[in-house]
Formats: sequence, structure tokens, C-alpha cells
Amino acid sequence: MPSGRTHEAINLTLLGLGGALYLAQGGSPEEPRALAFLLGYLAGTFLLSPDLDLAEKGVRAQGRWGVLGALWRPYGWLFRHRGLSHTWILGPLTRLGYLLLLLFLLYGLLKGVAAFMGASLALALPPLPKEVLLFGLLGYYLSQWLHLVADGIWPDHDLRRLKRPR
Repeated sequence: MPSGRTHEAINLTLLGLGGALYLAQGGSPEEPRALAFLLGYLAGTFLLSPDLDLAEKGVRAQGRWGVLGALWRPYGWLFRHRGLSHTWILGPLTRLGYLLLLLFLLYGLLKGVAAFMGASLALALPPLPKEVLLFGLLGYYLSQWLHLVADGIWPDHDLRRLKRPR
């Protein structure tokens, strides 16, 4: 199985080739959909790698988070390495869901601290067009799928495992 560096090299190489093709076709790097795709792809490659399911300390995927990498250890305890977290649809969703849970808990903590101090905390996010969000999600999923292919996990991997006699 490839190392974390190899996964990153594969993803960045294909991103560079895809970016060159996009620009050669007259695409603009300032296009919001292209930027959303790029950010989703890079987040999936460096921050939300399928290898976050490795619970041991010093894992490259967790190290990218710095001190916050410790927050991903429970994710590694929940998911066996190359188990559900290394599936084509649910695997990336588990990491997004876990990230949303962490953000929700952080927001709750900050809101509680603000209330304790006699202040209020309101979160106002600018609305993003659905198309931009979809391109960000597409970039994220593509980076995840490249990781899985490099690990030898193809889309029919789970189907073949289900058909195998026990």
C-alpha cells in the first residue's frame, strides 16, 4: 500500500494535469466553481484523508491538523483501518460528518463560554450557491477516490466482498 506521501504525490500530479487541461480549455482560475473544486480537492488530499482512520499517534493524516490532530483519534477508534472509512460513498461522508460534529461541538462550547461571560455569539455564514457547494464536494470526493484506487480499492470492492461465500 502506498505511503501518505505517495498518495499526496498522486493526487497533486493529477490535480496539476487536470488544472493544466482546464486552463488550456479557457477555464478561469477565478471561477468560483473552480476554486470550490480546488479547495475541496486539497482538503480531501491533505486534511480529510481516508487514513484518518488510523488511531495510532504520529499518523501523517492527523499530523496535518497540528495539535487538533488529537481530535481525530476517536474517529480512528470508531472505524477500522480500510473498513467503512475506505468505501467509495460512505467513507468520505463519515469524515465530513465527523468534521461537522467537531465544528458543532466547538460552536456549542464557544456559545457556552460567551453566555457565561455575559455576551452572545451569533454565527452568520454567507450563503453559497448550491452549484459552488457541489463542485467543492466533487473535488473532495475525487481526491478520496484517487486515494482508494491507489490502495487497490475499486468501486465494486464492497460488492465483490458481499458475493464471496463465507
